[in-house]
Amino acid sequence: MTRSLPQMKYFSVTLCAASVRISALTPWRFVLVAVSLCVTAASVLLADDYKPQVAAASREAELALEGFVLPEGMKGALLAAEPLLANPVAFSVTNDGRVYVCETFRQEAGVEDNRSHMNWLNNDLRLESVEERLAMFKRFLGDDVQKYATQHDRIRLLRDTDGDGTLETSTVFADGFNDILDGTGAGVIEVNGDVFYTCIPKLWKLTDTDHDGVADQRDALHHGYGVRVAFRGHDLHGLVLGPDGRLYFSLGDRGYNVITKEGVRLKRPDCGAVFRCDPDGSNLEVFAYGLRNPQELAFDDYGNLFTVDNNSDSGDQARLVYVVQDSDTGWRMYYQYLNDRGP
Repeated sequence: MTRSLPQMKYFSVTLCAASVRISALTPWRFVLVAVSLCVTAASVLLADDYKPQVAAASREAELALEGFVLPEGMKGALLAAEPLLANPVAFSVTNDGRVYVCETFRQEAGVEDNRSHMNWLNNDLRLESVEERLAMFKRFLGDDVQKYATQHDRIRLLRDTDGDGTLETSTVFADGFNDILDGTGAGVIEVNGDVFYTCIPKLWKLTDTDHDGVADQRDALHHGYGVRVAFRGHDLHGLVLGPDGRLYFSLGDRGYNVITKEGVRLKRPDCGAVFRCDPDGSNLEVFAYGLRNPQELAFDDYGNLFTVDNNSDSGDQARLVYVVQDSDTGWRMYYQYLNDRGP
């Protein structure tokens, strides 16, 4: 589906209640970026006029940076903060220093969590497709379901246009990700001039054909990720280019029911997984499954794949996982609601 619109290699993102800490290896040598996390509301506007409320400039990020403990030889600097960006979820740095940032405004405004809607839990556990999730929303919310289409997730493009090491230019690269089923947009990467964006229920390819800093073409490469509501943050994310030249990405235990370009149905609505496909979206396959909420993906120098999988909120530890092809790590989404979290 095509519609028109009016790296750094290694990085980590740590979310906390009041701030986001981002550590990255960047063209500006070793830099630690601090940005403040502000949950904001937005006016109900048409996509072309969408202007969410973004916090004004402040010293919040600078003050947060003062509290960072840095290894010897590492420099800390603020590259960008509000109002140049807001609510960052993930980011990617290109080889020439441009920064794509996933912004979210849909938390608790379309991107929901079963813990806030226990009345639909049993229904959620039965869902087999994202279309069934939409039908469930309509059944439980009635006309109010349209409120889930008012806020957007989007991609910001930040640039250092004068070479001083500060990202002073900010544009909205792509927005309009406000379908009732959308979000969270939690993964972005540029490959050979195309920008790939993971935003449940789709993997998108975005192209800026006239090089004005705004995507004017978008292709939905796949549809069907995020069958269930589950927990917020169990998103489609982790985009990375593998040593085989293919795109790899991860999904939390909201499950999937996707028909590939070749007509093959990939379906496990009750667990997380790691996928890979060619950059045109073809040859999609499940690389590994049975994960709870695998976050970023990283290859070592030998081509081994690793991820960090969240704990189950029951006193267990988060796990560093060596992702073995065709493996089943064993987690199923419904274990979350058992007192002992399952076997």
